[in-house]
Amino acid sequence: MRGALSLGAGPEPGLPRWLASPWALLLAGVLHTASFSPSPAWWLQPLALAWLFAAVWRAPVRAAAGRGFAFGLGWLASGLWWLYISMHDFGHIPAPLAALAVGLLAAFLSLYYALALGLAALRPARGGWRVPQLAAAWLGAELLRAQLFSGFPWLSSGYAHAAGPLARLAPWVGVYGIAFVAALLAAALAWALVGGREPRRRAARAAVPPPAGLAALLGALALALWLLPQDFSEDAGGLRVSLVQPNVPQGQKFDRALWDRNLDLLARQIESARGELVITPESVVPIPLAYLDTDYLERLQRAAAQRPLLLGSFVGDEQQGYVNSMVALGAQTPYVYGKRHLLPFGEFIPPGFGWFVRMMRIPMDDQARGQHQRALALGGQRLRPLICYEDLFGEDVVASALDQGEAAATVFVNASNLAWFGPRMVQDQHLQFSQMRALEFQRPVVRSTNTGATALVDHRGQVLARLPVEQQGVLEVEVRGRRGETPYARWLSRLQLWPLWGLALLGLACGLLQARKRGPFQG
Repeated sequence: MRGALSLGAGPEPGLPRWLASPWALLLAGVLHTASFSPSPAWWLQPLALAWLFAAVWRAPVRAAAGRGFAFGLGWLASGLWWLYISMHDFGHIPAPLAALAVGLLAAFLSLYYALALGLAALRPARGGWRVPQLAAAWLGAELLRAQLFSGFPWLSSGYAHAAGPLARLAPWVGVYGIAFVAALLAAALAWALVGGREPRRRAARAAVPPPAGLAALLGALALALWLLPQDFSEDAGGLRVSLVQPNVPQGQKFDRALWDRNLDLLARQIESARGELVITPESVVPIPLAYLDTDYLERLQRAAAQRPLLLGSFVGDEQQGYVNSMVALGAQTPYVYGKRHLLPFGEFIPPGFGWFVRMMRIPMDDQARGQHQRALALGGQRLRPLICYEDLFGEDVVASALDQGEAAATVFVNASNLAWFGPRMVQDQHLQFSQMRALEFQRPVVRSTNTGATALVDHRGQVLARLPVEQQGVLEVEVRGRRGETPYARWLSRLQLWPLWGLALLGLACGLLQARKRGPFQG
């Protein structure tokens, strides 16, 4: 067996050697990143993935795993580079160490794709059956990244299709189902490029679907996308909302010398708002409410008496821990939502990494988790907060907001502070994730952020209004709530992601199933 990233001659047909080299597949991974926001080109995602699939089509196990790793490294390092800003610019970690940390994270996450493609190469299916096998391997890797070790699904491949024809699948199968369908398309393209040149035994040809058959299947799938019904929710009325964007630089957010000025600016924005509800970004008050100056808290309560306020701050104490929360002031009943899904290294410390997190000197670096909380009932709507990173977990945090009968959320509220990561790429990526959540569950999403991506997204995933990046302001919008369940929300609440796990395992078994019918594969 040849080395991990080699592409030799002999029984391994496929791309020219240089197109399957480590450097070429790193480039393919970078092209994969380019399919996401801020300049989304959904069609580039299956093209880049087809490049990878063509390179591993009949590769040995080590080669397939190595090529999957190289692709993932190019994709995730170029897509997560902004983590360097939080570690170096604000965490004061030396530049080489910060760059190394980003590279190591990307390398660790790339191991999922190396593992999946290596497993698919153990018993590669013949001909057209290789298409679902590779797509299933990709799906398995995406699910692993989403759920293992608390999950880190940022930039999962299905998000590239928040706009484009595959977006129509979102209310049926969600982001990971879309990732599988896109991988099917990519694998079919790879088969068209290199699969027809693979050696076949005469006895096996009858078991291999002809290219025309697969083309017909994909054509039927495309037609079904446009014929499937799309409206599963109904209008639940409107609510005028004021979305605050303070634009406080991260370097000033926790500067005690500037607190009074920043908090006064925040109060003025809240007092000038015109909506029926005012929503601030997460942790806009950077200290626990119990420690807030009494006069200032009374000022916020007077403003909230005019129109309710959903305020980002911390609750709790030193003994029980501090919880990143959204607190309702001026509401008819007390309401506090505590963040449940915490960000590793920024909000909780993974075992054994205390030394690294302490180097960054992040305030509130080891937070407590909030408890499950129903939506906030206000103005005929039920608003469910999702604090920053939480809206990546549609299968968990978001779905739980809809599995509550008459108390189900009609509007999702994302409160974020992305100032940690600069103005480039990360804000547009996060907005794209909110668009996918809106599509999956047919709920509008309102976003209040510190420095950018403050926006209104309707239930079809369209961005209806947005404030410019790094500009102070209040976005005044009317959000139209929605009632009803999508098919995805329905089966997700009962089965979670197990149907997709079953699909991934079945697809990976294609080679084994063929081996039972034809005898051992002779590669």
